[in-house]
Amino acid sequence: MTKQHRLCFVGPMVGRNPGYVTTQGEILADCFASVGYPTISVSASPNRYARLPDIIMTLLRKRSEVDIQCLQVYGGPSFIVEDIASWIGRQLGQRLVMVLRGGGMPEFMARYSRWSCRVLRRADVIVAPSSFLARAVAPFGFNAHIVPNVLDLSLYPYRHRHKVRARLFWMRSFHPAYNPEMAVRVLAHVRKHAKDATLVIAGQDKGKQATVQALARKLKVDAAVCFPGYLNTVSKIREGNSADIFLNTNRVDNTPVGVMEACAMGLPVVATNVGGIPDLLKHGETALLVPDNDDEAMAAAVTRLLQDSELAGRLSANGRKLAEGFSWEQVHPQWEELFSEVMARSATAYKDPD
Repeated sequence: MTKQHRLCFVGPMVGRNPGYVTTQGEILADCFASVGYPTISVSASPNRYARLPDIIMTLLRKRSEVDIQCLQVYGGPSFIVEDIASWIGRQLGQRLVMVLRGGGMPEFMARYSRWSCRVLRRADVIVAPSSFLARAVAPFGFNAHIVPNVLDLSLYPYRHRHKVRARLFWMRSFHPAYNPEMAVRVLAHVRKHAKDATLVIAGQDKGKQATVQALARKLKVDAAVCFPGYLNTVSKIREGNSADIFLNTNRVDNTPVGVMEACAMGLPVVATNVGGIPDLLKHGETALLVPDNDDEAMAAAVTRLLQDSELAGRLSANGRKLAEGFSWEQVHPQWEELFSEVMARSATAYKDPD
């Protein structure tokens, strides 16, 4: 692929704002810009209602500066944005690469199959960061190329864990889909055997933090729980380096970057076995997997790590090896090959089916 291919990454780029989680779309945009590709990314507006007009105006204003539109497809309410952006891209003659995001896409496609298929048919190529999402679109006749998410390993210093302590770390938004209450319940179970167990539970408040804090008080573990809020990169590394075990309690998931960050830092991971997690992590090798919302099983897995230094060391080392497969050096050639394939195709007019 030559560097003349001009890229426009479309989706929520909210991590451009202080206090917001960086998304994969903006990470990819920045990675390509860093190696010389003319790159546009939109929209950085934290207001979801302001993003659509920003995206529309940018696509129209910059139409002569884009060869490939890389559209981040989440489903849910944002699918209206994705529908409009992809239609505009097609009318402007842009090549269209749709990148599936979010663990809720399979349910969304099943519920709105006709709408989903109409939009996805516009794509020149569909990309999924995991086999989980690739399988989700296969029954509808779509073949998704699997290209992993990107992780800048230079940001995550590795510390090998062998003999671990009950210093637990949870990091995601306080949202029902991520089940933060489960982490507090796990701590309460673990403290029955490890009285010094602590938990750092960090992330943006999406309406659940007060409930989680109340639960910590109810279970009488509030003195052992720290709520630092959203963590920037420096704070994330500080908390991750101080912890010994990472908890992933999500009820819906795809390929969570937070889990890969934990693996990169050498934290043994205990995760719920939901969505794309079993495609990402192998039980007993790169993590310990437990049933959804089963805090007793997760607490038992934590206790097992406290007692089995060989297991903890294996998960720590293997987790880092897994994270290395998400480095830009590994992922960049896969994107280049895909873009070359897309640009080699003859441009054809597209019309939505009736």
